[in-house]
Amino acid sequence: MEVDSVLTQTTQPKVYTSKDFESDQDVRWCPGCGDYAVLNAVKKVLPQTGKRKEDIVFISGIGCSSRFPYYVDTYGMHSIHGRAFAIATGLKITRPELDVWIITGDGDSMSIGGNHLIHLCRRNPNVNVLLFNNEIYGLTKGQHSPTSEKGLLTKSSPLGVIDNPFNPPALTLGAGASFVARTIDRFSAHLHDTILEASKFNGTSFVEIYQNCNIFNDGVFESFTDKEAKDDNIIILEQGKQLIFGKEKDKAIVLKGHSPEIVSLSEVNETNEWLHDPQDFVKATLLAQFTYMQGFPRPFGVFYSKQRPTYDELFESKGWDADESEIDKVIAGKFTWKVD
Repeated sequence: MEVDSVLTQTTQPKVYTSKDFESDQDVRWCPGCGDYAVLNAVKKVLPQTGKRKEDIVFISGIGCSSRFPYYVDTYGMHSIHGRAFAIATGLKITRPELDVWIITGDGDSMSIGGNHLIHLCRRNPNVNVLLFNNEIYGLTKGQHSPTSEKGLLTKSSPLGVIDNPFNPPALTLGAGASFVARTIDRFSAHLHDTILEASKFNGTSFVEIYQNCNIFNDGVFESFTDKEAKDDNIIILEQGKQLIFGKEKDKAIVLKGHSPEIVSLSEVNETNEWLHDPQDFVKATLLAQFTYMQGFPRPFGVFYSKQRPTYDELFESKGWDADESEIDKVIAGKFTWKVD
C-alpha cells in the first residue's frame, strides 16, 4: 500500500453515530423522567459537532441531571455542588481545544451555584451550558427550588412557596451571556435543533430546558405541551419572523413604544411589527420577561445570540503559556520584594 493512501486512512476523521456515544452504564433516572429525552437529543447532536470523542468533556455538579457524564461515552467529571462552572472554566482555558459541556439543574445552578453561573456568563468561555429546569429538587426528594412557582406546596414549603422564582433567561442575560435559549423535553425536534445551534456558538451558550419531574412536580409544564392548550401559551422564536401565536395563529405581539402588547394579527402594521432578531439585546430582555407576565405566551427558541471575544481567547492572548522557567517571574510580577 502506498504511503499517501495510508496517511489518508489514518488522518480521515471518524464518522460517529449516536450509538457511539452510549456508555456502558445503566441509566438510573426514574422511568418517564424528561432527562431521557435530553440525553437522547445530546447523543444525536454530538456526531454533528465534528468533534472527536476524546476531545469532548461533560462536567456536572450535583442533582439528578448531574448523572449525565456517566451516560455519554466521552470524558467527563461528576463534580461538586454548584461548582461545575468554575471547573469547566479552568479546563477550557488550559485545554482550549476541548469541547466542554456543563450539565446542571435549577437547584445546582440557581442556588449554591448561582454566583458561579453569573461569572461564567460575564467571562464568556467557549462552553455549552444545559440547565435542566424541573422547578423542584428531585434528587433530595421534592423540596422547592429557586425556580419553583409561588404557592407551590412541597416538603419544604408546606404552606406554599412565598419566594419569587428566578427567571433563568433574564438572569443570564443580565449577567452578560452571549447566547441564551429555551427549549422543552417534549418538543424533540426543537430540543435537538436548539442544542445543536448552541453547540456551534463560539462563546458561552446557555440553554434552559424545561424538564418534567414526573415524581415530585409532574405536569408543571403541561400548559406548554398539552395539545389543546399549548398554541395559546407558547411562541416559537424564529429569526426574522413575527411573534405569532394562538390556535388559529391569529394573535401577535407588537411593540407599543417600548412596551409589548398582544393584538390580533390584523392589527399588525409597519409601525408596530416585531420581527424576532436574536442580536437585539433589548428585545431579548423583553422576551425573557414574558416568562412571568400575566397573559403573555412563553417564548421558546433562541432569545439572544451575539458573538464577542471568549475568555479562553483573551486568556491565551495574555501569553499565559510561559514555559516552566518563567513561571516564578510571572507569579512574582512587579509587586514583590526581598527581605534580608
